[in-house]
Amino acid sequence: MSLPDETLRKILVQIQQTAIQSQRAHTLTTQQTSVKERERRILQLTIEEIGAIKEDVNLYKGVGKMFMMVPRNDMEKQLKSQEKELSDDIASLNKKSKYLEKQFNEAQAQLRDIFHHAPKQ
Repeated sequence: MSLPDETLRKILVQIQQTAIQSQRAHTLTTQQTSVKERERRILQLTIEEIGAIKEDVNLYKGVGKMFMMVPRNDMEKQLKSQEKELSDDIASLNKKSKYLEKQFNEAQAQLRDIFHHAPKQ
């Protein structure tokens, strides 16, 4: 069964657009993942530093252009909460990245199949 040239062209353009969109979204997701991983690593280092200092040392948190003294327990809870949130975001972005990679590979496979089975002229 042969499709008209215009229909085949529309199908090819649609598959190519899907592949391009998937690749762009995958690149963006990868960049977001690396930013979140960097932020998480900074939080982990901060948590380690806080754990290494004495209990009686005052901790301050930046609020706008000033600093506020924060109880040690509150500071540790906030940092661990932020770290968990970033870890969840990274896991979500990794899943999204795998899906987009799969979508891109499927679009490429469809294009290969179409050109492989195209009648030779």
